[in-house]
Amino acid sequence: RQKAIVVRGAGVGRRSVCHAMSAAEALAPAKQAIKQQAFYMKKALDQRHLRTALHHAATMIGELRTSALGPKAYYEVYIDVTTELRHLEEFFEAEHERGRPMVELYELVQHAGNVLPRLYLLLAVGRVFLQSKEAAAKVVLEDLVEHCKGVQQPLRGLFLRNYLLQCTRERLPDTGSDYEGEGGTVSDAIKIVLANFGEMAKLWVRMQHQGPAANKEQREKERAELKVVVGGNLHRLASLEGVTLQVYTAEVVQPLLELIVSCKDGLAQEYLLECVCQVFPVAYHTATLPTLLRFLSWLSAAADESAILSHLISRLCALEPADGETEARDVFTPVADHVERRCASLRLLPSLALALALARLALEAYEAHTEYLERALSLASTRLESLGVVTEKRAVAVVQDLLSLPLKRKGGDVLYVLELTEWPRLVSRLRPHEQR
Repeated sequence: RQKAIVVRGAGVGRRSVCHAMSAAEALAPAKQAIKQQAFYMKKALDQRHLRTALHHAATMIGELRTSALGPKAYYEVYIDVTTELRHLEEFFEAEHERGRPMVELYELVQHAGNVLPRLYLLLAVGRVFLQSKEAAAKVVLEDLVEHCKGVQQPLRGLFLRNYLLQCTRERLPDTGSDYEGEGGTVSDAIKIVLANFGEMAKLWVRMQHQGPAANKEQREKERAELKVVVGGNLHRLASLEGVTLQVYTAEVVQPLLELIVSCKDGLAQEYLLECVCQVFPVAYHTATLPTLLRFLSWLSAAADESAILSHLISRLCALEPADGETEARDVFTPVADHVERRCASLRLLPSLALALALARLALEAYEAHTEYLERALSLASTRLESLGVVTEKRAVAVVQDLLSLPLKRKGGDVLYVLELTEWPRLVSRLRPHEQR
């Protein structure tokens, strides 16, 4: 009987059987069922039997209701399903060209029995509904984002919302797009992407609470595998043409950072803030630096703030050296002030790593301001003061990197470093054979 259920490919009927299987054992029959149902769906589409095609499509999508697969295997199933759904999308496009109202199809697919298949079908037709412009883009988008709240199981919800992002990627009312105007504005596009991002972040964090405590390490590994799926929203947000520096400052940075801090999860906050630092231009970070640093102070205790700060400082190193004195004081000083305040509560290695990052920023972006380099060296010296001579291997390596950085930058000019007040002070923290 169990074998018959597997061959039939009904995702719901197989769940209890698949639960006892390993992921590898569950993947093969799922892929076979998708292939089989896709064949019948395409056959029905060729004959223009839409209701029959939707039935097979819903059964095919039902394979995504499984709980037996980890993220990597689930992704394979997701790719197979969404690839086959492209045939259904093409049929919807053809129906639109024949004059069929998309709102009719939009309502028709909502009769699917189970929530997950219904929402995938809704997104597939929603993509063409947006393209038809029969309704304002922002209205359709808001409806799709709201409907997706119907799936709260973390893994299923994350991939459903990833499909939402995929279907709407080129159909947001961005500045200069075909959907701007009656379809909405870039402000509407920002709100929609942020709403989807916020829901995905919640689902991602919720994964750590699913299942017994003994499997926590495995769940953390699975969460790490899914971080790129959540970060896709930030890449889309940064790629919006209408997100200028002025718009980013007024409409993006505050609500975005609020969503990240509200996660109250160290892993999520670390990855998402590093992603923010990376995807938006450096000029956006220099303009909103006080806001960003303020939010860093509100992170979860489990978040590695030193790693986030190091990433931010490394990103700021991309500043053009010719930015001038005003830019130097606007960027280096507030960052150094924040680092000094936080170093007292950090362990030795993270503190030294931040001093190294600050020294790199001082040399690469503000070479003419030797006082900035002095300040970075002083930060390390002060942190080591209570220890006397450094003996821990990793700390010694960081101090050596810090001391050699100005030498490398100046092509081995010893006179330059000897003029620095803090350089010999920091050298004295190493044992004689490690000073060479």
